[in-house]
Amino acid sequence: MPNASHFEPLGQVDLAFSDWRPLQHLKDPLHKDLSAVARVGNSLFLACDETASVERLRRIKDGRFGEHRHFALDGLIDLPAGAEGEMDIEGLCVVDGFLWIVGSHALKRSKPKRDESDADDALRRMEQVNREPNRHFLGRIPLVEEAPGLFMPTRSNGKRQAAWIKFDKRSSALTRWLAEDPHLGPFLSISAKENGFDVEGLAVRGDRIWLGLRGPVLRGHAVVLDLEIAEKAPGRLKARRIESERRYRKHLLDTRGLGIRDMRFDGDDLLLLVGPTMSLEGPAFVLRWRNAVRDDVSGVIAPDRIETVAELPYRLHADHPEGIDHWPEAGPGGLIVIYDAPAPERTEPDAFTVRADLIGPCRPKVRSRAKRVAALAS
Repeated sequence: MPNASHFEPLGQVDLAFSDWRPLQHLKDPLHKDLSAVARVGNSLFLACDETASVERLRRIKDGRFGEHRHFALDGLIDLPAGAEGEMDIEGLCVVDGFLWIVGSHALKRSKPKRDESDADDALRRMEQVNREPNRHFLGRIPLVEEAPGLFMPTRSNGKRQAAWIKFDKRSSALTRWLAEDPHLGPFLSISAKENGFDVEGLAVRGDRIWLGLRGPVLRGHAVVLDLEIAEKAPGRLKARRIESERRYRKHLLDTRGLGIRDMRFDGDDLLLLVGPTMSLEGPAFVLRWRNAVRDDVSGVIAPDRIETVAELPYRLHADHPEGIDHWPEAGPGGLIVIYDAPAPERTEPDAFTVRADLIGPCRPKVRSRAKRVAALAS
Protein backbone atom coordinates (compact mmCIF):
# COMPACT_ATOMS: atom_id res chain seq x y z
CA MET A 1 0.00 0.00 0.00
CA PRO A 2 1.17 3.62 -0.57
CA ASN A 3 2.25 5.84 2.32
CA ALA A 4 -0.56 6.15 4.88
CA SER A 5 0.23 9.40 6.65
CA HIS A 6 -2.97 11.37 6.10
CA PHE A 7 -4.72 10.23 9.31
CA GLU A 8 -3.44 9.87 12.86
CA PRO A 9 -4.73 8.38 16.15
CA LEU A 10 -6.84 10.85 18.11
CA GLY A 11 -7.84 8.78 21.14
CA GLN A 12 -10.41 6.20 22.14
CA VAL A 13 -14.04 6.05 23.26
CA ASP A 14 -15.58 3.61 25.76
CA LEU A 15 -18.54 1.50 24.62
CA ALA A 16 -20.36 -0.14 27.55
CA PHE A 17 -22.85 -2.98 26.96
CA SER A 18 -25.10 -3.61 29.95
CA ASP A 19 -28.20 -5.18 28.44
CA TRP A 20 -26.37 -8.42 27.69
CA ARG A 21 -28.84 -10.99 29.03
CA PRO A 22 -30.68 -11.54 25.71
CA LEU A 23 -27.27 -12.38 24.21
CA GLN A 24 -25.83 -14.62 26.90
CA HIS A 25 -26.05 -17.63 24.55
CA LEU A 26 -23.22 -16.20 22.44
CA LYS A 27 -19.86 -17.94 22.49
CA ASP A 28 -18.13 -14.59 23.03
CA PRO A 29 -19.54 -11.59 24.92
CA LEU A 30 -21.13 -9.02 22.65
CA HIS A 31 -18.39 -6.43 23.16
CA LYS A 32 -15.85 -8.91 21.77
CA ASP A 33 -17.81 -9.68 18.59
CA LEU A 34 -18.81 -6.39 16.97
CA SER A 35 -19.31 -6.39 13.19
CA ALA A 36 -20.92 -3.05 12.18
CA VAL A 37 -21.47 0.49 13.45
CA ALA A 38 -23.60 3.55 12.59
CA ARG A 39 -23.84 6.89 14.42
CA VAL A 40 -26.73 9.37 14.43
CA GLY A 41 -26.96 12.16 16.99
CA ASN A 42 -26.31 10.75 20.47
CA SER A 43 -27.18 7.23 19.32
CA LEU A 44 -24.64 4.60 18.33
CA PHE A 45 -26.01 1.49 16.64
CA LEU A 46 -23.87 -1.64 16.57
CA ALA A 47 -24.33 -5.22 15.46
CA CYS A 48 -22.90 -8.62 16.28
CA ASP A 49 -22.64 -11.06 13.38
CA GLU A 50 -24.07 -13.97 15.42
CA THR A 51 -27.46 -12.44 16.22
CA ALA A 52 -30.63 -11.12 14.61
CA SER A 53 -30.55 -7.82 16.47
CA VAL A 54 -29.04 -4.37 16.68
CA GLU A 55 -27.69 -2.76 19.83
CA ARG A 56 -28.01 0.92 20.73
CA LEU A 57 -25.69 2.87 22.97
CA ARG A 58 -26.35 6.42 24.13
CA ARG A 59 -23.81 9.21 24.55
CA ILE A 60 -23.38 9.83 28.25
CA LYS A 61 -21.03 11.96 30.36
CA ASP A 62 -17.34 12.26 29.50
CA GLY A 63 -18.05 11.29 25.88
CA ARG A 64 -18.56 7.62 26.72
CA PHE A 65 -21.40 5.57 25.24
CA GLY A 66 -23.60 3.35 27.40
CA GLU A 67 -27.22 2.88 28.51
CA HIS A 68 -27.28 -0.14 26.23
CA ARG A 69 -30.57 -1.24 24.70
CA HIS A 70 -31.10 -4.42 22.70
CA PHE A 71 -33.50 -4.44 19.70
CA ALA A 72 -34.51 -7.86 18.37
CA LEU A 73 -35.18 -7.48 14.65
CA ASP A 74 -37.73 -10.27 14.26
CA GLY A 75 -40.36 -7.86 15.59
CA LEU A 76 -39.46 -5.22 13.00
CA ILE A 77 -38.88 -7.29 9.86
CA ASP A 78 -39.97 -10.71 8.58
CA LEU A 79 -37.08 -13.14 9.01
CA PRO A 80 -37.42 -16.50 7.20
CA ALA A 81 -35.36 -18.31 9.87
CA GLY A 82 -36.99 -16.47 12.76
CA ALA A 83 -35.38 -14.81 15.74
CA GLU A 84 -32.88 -17.63 16.34
CA GLY A 85 -31.33 -17.55 12.87
CA GLU A 86 -28.25 -15.35 12.74
CA MET A 87 -28.33 -12.47 10.25
CA ASP A 88 -24.56 -12.07 10.06
CA ILE A 89 -25.06 -8.30 9.96
CA GLU A 90 -21.95 -6.76 8.45
CA GLY A 91 -23.10 -3.28 7.46
CA LEU A 92 -25.14 -0.52 9.13
CA CYS A 93 -25.80 2.97 7.81
CA VAL A 94 -28.15 5.76 8.93
CA VAL A 95 -29.46 7.97 6.11
CA ASP A 96 -32.56 10.16 5.83
CA GLY A 97 -34.18 8.82 8.98
CA PHE A 98 -33.67 5.13 8.20
CA LEU A 99 -31.33 2.52 9.60
CA TRP A 100 -30.04 0.49 6.66
CA ILE A 101 -28.88 -3.07 7.35
CA VAL A 102 -27.14 -5.67 5.21
CA GLY A 103 -26.32 -9.27 6.00
CA SER A 104 -23.30 -11.00 4.52
CA HIS A 105 -25.31 -13.10 2.02
CA ALA A 106 -22.49 -15.61 2.56
CA LEU A 107 -22.42 -19.39 2.67
CA LYS A 108 -20.73 -21.07 5.63
CA ARG A 109 -18.69 -24.27 5.69
CA SER A 110 -18.87 -26.20 8.96
CA LYS A 111 -15.81 -26.07 11.18
CA PRO A 112 -13.88 -29.35 11.61
CA LYS A 113 -13.89 -29.14 15.44
CA ARG A 114 -10.89 -31.45 15.53
CA ASP A 115 -10.68 -31.14 19.32
CA GLU A 116 -14.14 -32.71 19.60
CA SER A 117 -14.02 -35.36 16.87
CA ASP A 118 -11.65 -37.76 15.17
CA ALA A 119 -10.05 -37.11 11.79
CA ASP A 120 -12.80 -38.81 9.74
CA ASP A 121 -15.62 -37.01 11.54
CA ALA A 122 -13.84 -33.68 11.14
CA LEU A 123 -13.44 -34.33 7.41
CA ARG A 124 -17.14 -35.19 7.04
CA ARG A 125 -18.12 -32.04 8.91
CA MET A 126 -16.21 -29.99 6.38
CA GLU A 127 -18.33 -31.40 3.56
CA GLN A 128 -21.25 -29.34 4.85
CA VAL A 129 -21.80 -25.90 3.31
CA ASN A 130 -24.84 -24.21 4.79
CA ARG A 131 -27.08 -21.41 3.61
CA GLU A 132 -28.58 -19.43 6.49
CA PRO A 133 -31.61 -17.50 5.15
CA ASN A 134 -31.47 -14.53 7.54
CA ARG A 135 -28.02 -13.62 6.21
CA HIS A 136 -29.61 -12.49 2.94
CA PHE A 137 -31.26 -9.38 4.35
CA LEU A 138 -30.86 -5.99 2.69
CA GLY A 139 -33.26 -3.28 3.75
CA ARG A 140 -34.09 -0.32 5.94
CA ILE A 141 -35.96 0.35 9.18
CA PRO A 142 -37.46 3.74 10.18
CA LEU A 143 -35.94 5.56 13.14
CA VAL A 144 -37.97 7.69 15.52
CA GLU A 145 -36.51 10.26 17.91
CA GLU A 146 -37.70 9.37 21.41
CA ALA A 147 -35.52 12.04 23.07
CA PRO A 148 -33.19 14.72 21.68
CA GLY A 149 -30.54 12.88 19.70
CA LEU A 150 -31.79 9.46 20.86
CA PHE A 151 -33.28 7.32 18.11
CA MET A 152 -34.94 3.91 18.12
CA PRO A 153 -35.92 1.58 15.26
CA THR A 154 -39.57 0.87 14.59
CA ARG A 155 -41.48 -1.18 12.03
CA SER A 156 -43.52 1.81 10.89
CA ASN A 157 -43.80 5.53 11.53
CA GLY A 158 -46.60 7.19 9.60
CA LYS A 159 -45.95 6.59 5.91
CA ARG A 160 -42.43 5.36 6.61
CA GLN A 161 -42.16 1.63 7.18
CA ALA A 162 -39.60 -1.12 7.21
CA ALA A 163 -38.85 -2.43 3.72
CA TRP A 164 -36.40 -4.88 2.21
CA ILE A 165 -35.37 -6.70 -0.92
CA LYS A 166 -37.23 -9.99 -1.32
CA PHE A 167 -35.66 -13.04 0.30
CA ASP A 168 -36.87 -16.32 1.77
CA LYS A 169 -35.59 -19.67 3.04
CA ARG A 170 -34.38 -20.77 -0.40
CA SER A 171 -33.24 -17.68 -2.29
CA SER A 172 -32.74 -13.93 -2.33
CA ALA A 173 -33.29 -11.35 -5.04
CA LEU A 174 -29.73 -10.03 -4.83
CA THR A 175 -28.07 -13.39 -5.45
CA ARG A 176 -30.56 -14.12 -8.25
CA TRP A 177 -29.61 -10.86 -9.97
CA LEU A 178 -25.94 -11.87 -9.73
CA ALA A 179 -26.33 -15.53 -10.73
CA GLU A 180 -25.30 -14.99 -14.35
CA ASP A 181 -22.64 -12.38 -13.66
CA PRO A 182 -19.37 -13.49 -15.32
CA HIS A 183 -17.25 -12.22 -12.43
CA LEU A 184 -19.39 -12.97 -9.39
CA GLY A 185 -21.72 -15.79 -10.42
CA PRO A 186 -19.10 -18.56 -9.98
CA PHE A 187 -18.45 -17.45 -6.37
CA LEU A 188 -22.06 -17.57 -5.13
CA SER A 189 -21.79 -21.29 -4.29
CA ILE A 190 -18.46 -20.92 -2.46
CA SER A 191 -18.09 -20.40 1.28
CA ALA A 192 -17.10 -16.89 2.40
CA LYS A 193 -13.93 -18.15 4.07
CA GLU A 194 -12.78 -19.55 0.70
CA ASN A 195 -13.05 -16.30 -1.31
CA GLY A 196 -16.76 -16.81 -1.82
CA PHE A 197 -19.38 -14.08 -2.09
CA ASP A 198 -19.44 -12.02 1.13
CA VAL A 199 -21.02 -8.56 1.60
CA GLU A 200 -19.47 -6.47 4.39
CA GLY A 201 -19.55 -2.80 3.34
CA LEU A 202 -22.64 -0.59 3.07
CA ALA A 203 -23.07 3.03 1.99
CA VAL A 204 -26.27 4.85 0.98
CA ARG A 205 -27.03 8.13 -0.72
CA GLY A 206 -30.56 8.90 -1.88
CA ASP A 207 -31.82 5.88 -3.81
CA ARG A 208 -28.31 4.52 -4.51
CA ILE A 209 -26.81 1.76 -2.40
CA TRP A 210 -23.19 0.65 -2.53
CA LEU A 211 -22.29 -2.84 -1.28
CA GLY A 212 -18.63 -3.58 -0.63
CA LEU A 213 -17.52 -7.19 -0.93
CA ARG A 214 -14.98 -8.84 1.33
CA GLY A 215 -14.95 -11.56 -1.28
CA PRO A 216 -14.44 -12.48 -3.93
CA VAL A 217 -11.26 -10.51 -4.56
CA LEU A 218 -10.47 -10.72 -8.28
CA ARG A 219 -6.83 -10.51 -9.31
CA GLY A 220 -6.15 -8.26 -6.33
CA HIS A 221 -9.26 -6.12 -6.97
CA ALA A 222 -12.10 -5.70 -4.50
CA VAL A 223 -15.66 -5.39 -5.81
CA VAL A 224 -18.27 -2.73 -5.04
CA LEU A 225 -21.85 -3.22 -6.25
CA ASP A 226 -23.88 -0.08 -6.96
CA LEU A 227 -27.71 -0.37 -7.02
CA GLU A 228 -30.60 2.07 -7.43
CA ILE A 229 -33.40 1.07 -5.11
CA ALA A 230 -37.10 1.85 -5.30
CA GLU A 231 -39.99 0.87 -3.03
CA LYS A 232 -42.22 -1.00 -5.48
CA ALA A 233 -44.84 -1.95 -2.90
CA PRO A 234 -45.32 -1.36 0.82
CA GLY A 235 -42.46 -3.09 2.58
CA ARG A 236 -40.80 -4.24 -0.65
CA LEU A 237 -37.65 -2.80 -2.20
CA LYS A 238 -36.38 -3.62 -5.66
CA ALA A 239 -33.37 -2.57 -7.72
CA ARG A 240 -34.05 -0.78 -10.98
CA ARG A 241 -32.58 -1.99 -14.27
CA ILE A 242 -29.72 0.42 -14.90
CA GLU A 243 -27.32 -1.32 -17.30
CA SER A 244 -29.11 -3.16 -20.07
CA GLU A 245 -30.77 -6.05 -18.22
CA ARG A 246 -28.65 -5.69 -15.08
CA ARG A 247 -29.95 -4.22 -11.84
CA TYR A 248 -26.53 -3.13 -10.62
CA ARG A 249 -23.25 -1.50 -11.56
CA LYS A 250 -20.00 -3.24 -10.72
CA HIS A 251 -16.84 -1.36 -9.75
CA LEU A 252 -13.47 -3.06 -9.33
CA LEU A 253 -10.79 -1.34 -7.24
CA ASP A 254 -7.15 -2.31 -6.89
CA THR A 255 -6.82 -2.96 -3.13
CA ARG A 256 -3.68 -5.13 -3.39
CA GLY A 257 -5.71 -8.22 -2.60
CA LEU A 258 -7.62 -6.86 0.41
CA GLY A 259 -11.38 -7.16 0.80
CA ILE A 260 -13.81 -4.41 1.82
CA ARG A 261 -14.93 -4.44 5.45
CA ASP A 262 -16.96 -1.20 5.60
CA MET A 263 -17.63 2.05 3.69
CA ARG A 264 -18.69 5.64 4.41
CA PHE A 265 -19.22 8.68 2.22
CA ASP A 266 -17.07 11.76 2.77
CA GLY A 267 -18.57 14.32 0.41
CA ASP A 268 -18.50 12.69 -3.02
CA ASP A 269 -15.61 10.44 -1.98
CA LEU A 270 -16.12 6.98 -0.54
CA LEU A 271 -13.95 5.89 2.38
CA LEU A 272 -13.23 2.16 2.30
CA LEU A 273 -12.13 0.09 5.27
CA VAL A 274 -10.16 -2.79 3.73
CA GLY A 275 -8.51 -5.80 5.31
CA PRO A 276 -7.68 -9.47 4.85
CA THR A 277 -10.22 -11.66 3.12
CA MET A 278 -11.13 -15.29 3.86
CA SER A 279 -9.58 -16.34 7.24
CA LEU A 280 -6.30 -14.53 6.74
CA GLU A 281 -4.59 -12.26 9.26
CA GLY A 282 -2.91 -9.04 8.19
CA PRO A 283 -2.93 -5.24 8.18
CA ALA A 284 -5.96 -3.09 7.43
CA PHE A 285 -6.25 0.33 5.82
CA VAL A 286 -8.70 3.15 5.18
CA LEU A 287 -8.70 4.10 1.50
CA ARG A 288 -10.33 7.01 -0.30
CA TRP A 289 -12.09 6.43 -3.61
CA ARG A 290 -12.21 9.92 -5.06
CA ASN A 291 -15.49 11.11 -6.61
CA ALA A 292 -17.01 7.65 -6.25
CA VAL A 293 -20.54 9.02 -6.47
CA ARG A 294 -19.88 10.16 -10.04
CA ASP A 295 -19.02 6.67 -11.33
CA ASP A 296 -22.28 5.73 -13.01
CA VAL A 297 -21.07 2.91 -15.27
CA SER A 298 -19.43 -0.40 -14.47
CA GLY A 299 -15.68 -0.70 -14.82
CA VAL A 300 -12.25 -0.87 -13.23
CA ILE A 301 -11.46 2.31 -11.29
CA ALA A 302 -8.22 4.06 -12.26
CA PRO A 303 -5.58 3.32 -9.59
CA ASP A 304 -4.70 7.00 -9.19
CA ARG A 305 -8.22 7.63 -7.83
CA ILE A 306 -7.58 5.30 -4.88
CA GLU A 307 -5.60 6.88 -2.05
CA THR A 308 -4.46 5.38 1.25
CA VAL A 309 -5.33 7.68 4.13
CA ALA A 310 -4.72 5.48 7.19
CA GLU A 311 -2.98 2.27 8.17
CA LEU A 312 -4.65 0.75 11.22
CA PRO A 313 -2.77 -1.01 14.04
CA TYR A 314 -2.13 -4.67 13.25
CA ARG A 315 -1.92 -7.42 15.85
CA LEU A 316 -1.93 -11.15 15.17
CA HIS A 317 -5.20 -12.78 16.28
CA ALA A 318 -6.56 -9.53 17.77
CA ASP A 319 -8.02 -6.13 16.89
CA HIS A 320 -9.64 -6.94 13.54
CA PRO A 321 -11.16 -3.67 12.18
CA GLU A 322 -14.82 -4.25 11.27
CA GLY A 323 -16.55 -0.89 10.95
CA ILE A 324 -16.10 2.86 10.59
CA ASP A 325 -18.30 5.93 10.86
CA HIS A 326 -17.94 9.68 11.18
CA TRP A 327 -17.22 11.03 14.66
CA PRO A 328 -17.87 14.79 15.04
CA GLU A 329 -16.21 14.99 18.46
CA ALA A 330 -12.90 14.00 16.85
CA GLY A 331 -12.95 17.10 14.65
CA PRO A 332 -13.51 17.53 10.89
CA GLY A 333 -12.99 14.21 9.12
CA GLY A 334 -12.77 12.23 12.37
CA LEU A 335 -13.73 8.55 12.31
CA ILE A 336 -14.49 5.83 14.83
CA VAL A 337 -13.07 2.35 14.19
CA ILE A 338 -14.60 -0.70 15.91
CA TYR A 339 -12.88 -4.07 16.20
CA ASP A 340 -13.76 -7.74 16.34
CA ALA A 341 -11.61 -9.90 18.66
CA PRO A 342 -10.37 -6.86 20.63
CA ALA A 343 -7.03 -7.13 22.41
CA PRO A 344 -7.33 -7.69 26.20
CA GLU A 345 -6.11 -4.19 27.05
CA ARG A 346 -8.94 -2.77 24.93
CA THR A 347 -11.62 -4.37 27.12
CA GLU A 348 -13.01 -4.31 30.64
CA PRO A 349 -14.73 -7.73 30.84
CA ASP A 350 -16.46 -7.18 34.18
CA ALA A 351 -18.06 -3.99 32.85
CA PHE A 352 -18.79 -5.42 29.36
CA THR A 353 -16.86 -2.48 27.95
CA VAL A 354 -14.63 -2.16 24.89
CA ARG A 355 -12.66 0.84 23.63
CA ALA A 356 -12.98 1.88 19.99
CA ASP A 357 -10.32 3.98 18.26
CA LEU A 358 -10.75 7.52 16.96
CA ILE A 359 -8.66 8.64 13.99
CA GLY A 360 -8.64 11.79 11.91
CA PRO A 361 -6.68 13.94 9.46
CA CYS A 362 -3.18 14.85 10.59
CA ARG A 363 -3.14 18.29 12.14
CA PRO A 364 -0.34 20.72 11.24
CA LYS A 365 2.25 21.00 13.96
CA VAL A 366 2.51 24.45 15.52
CA ARG A 367 6.10 25.57 15.78
CA SER A 368 7.30 27.90 18.48
CA ARG A 369 8.08 31.53 17.60
CA ALA A 370 11.81 30.87 18.05
CA LYS A 371 11.71 27.96 15.60
CA ARG A 372 9.75 30.02 13.06
CA VAL A 373 12.30 32.85 13.29
CA ALA A 374 15.17 30.36 12.90
CA ALA A 375 13.51 28.79 9.88
CA LEU A 376 13.04 32.17 8.22
CA ALA A 377 16.65 33.16 8.95
CA SER A 378 17.95 30.02 7.29
